[in-house]
Amino acid sequence: MQALNHRLSLTDFERMHPIVLRAQRLARKLIVWIKNLRELSLPRFRTLSIGLLGSTALYGMVLGGHTVKVIDTISEPLGLSIDRVDVAGYSETSEIDILQELWATGATTLPALDAEAARKAIEAMPWIESAKIEKEYPNHVKITLVEKKPFALWQRDKDLWIVDRDGKEIVPYATTRFTDLPFVVGPGAAREATDILDKMALVPELDQRIKAYVRVGDRRWDLRLDNGVVIRLPELDPIEAAAAVMRLDRDNGLLSRDIEAVDMRLEDRIVIKLTPAAQERRLKALKERDKIVKQARKEKPV
Repeated sequence: MQALNHRLSLTDFERMHPIVLRAQRLARKLIVWIKNLRELSLPRFRTLSIGLLGSTALYGMVLGGHTVKVIDTISEPLGLSIDRVDVAGYSETSEIDILQELWATGATTLPALDAEAARKAIEAMPWIESAKIEKEYPNHVKITLVEKKPFALWQRDKDLWIVDRDGKEIVPYATTRFTDLPFVVGPGAAREATDILDKMALVPELDQRIKAYVRVGDRRWDLRLDNGVVIRLPELDPIEAAAAVMRLDRDNGLLSRDIEAVDMRLEDRIVIKLTPAAQERRLKALKERDKIVKQARKEKPV
């Protein structure tokens, strides 16, 4: 074993996998050689027979899908077993789940480990953006991860998802965390969230009061504020409309009044919808005004 260990370098072991895959061709060549021999001495025949049987056994293991086991069997006595795995860059992903994906490759030694297959398996996990697998001989595997960054909470029908900046779903929302993420609602909302959020950041006094961004008809946005007021933005130039609302609020305290909605969809006017209570008070005030006017007309001398 010491002599074998001396002759085989680490590079040899990295090439072990393609060597095993060539076992079929090797076995066929040996069969041709034996058929072409006319006179064989017993010792020479014995040597060729052993080589043939060994190659045939190796070929059989490959056909049976045991390539990894073959390389593991050769590598383990040489001290190349995976004894240490370091995982870095994870926060939302469980380290145990990462290790399970690594061991699912079936390899227990470095030469047998298919780093590319392990990388693809780990990158298929919900939170993983990218993974890097490094083999450090004789027994060390390093896994470096980059996780996806949660950008918003997206409500689609009755389902709630955590999505990234591109609007791609990461995982269903099933936690008490991430409550500070922007909340977007409706079809197309996740896809268009980056655009509206970046625009509203230019109006910080409004942005900090928005509780939900509601996508309407996958064309435009309604903004639901923390006091229940809804700002209906136009399809075109929503940022200018939002800035106009904030100017009215600074000058007249618009958003602190007893209103239900501010409709900015018309170019030449702003439509303000009162709350039911405010509407009732307004109607009552109008009736009182009309009553006073009629009374004044009656009392006016002819």
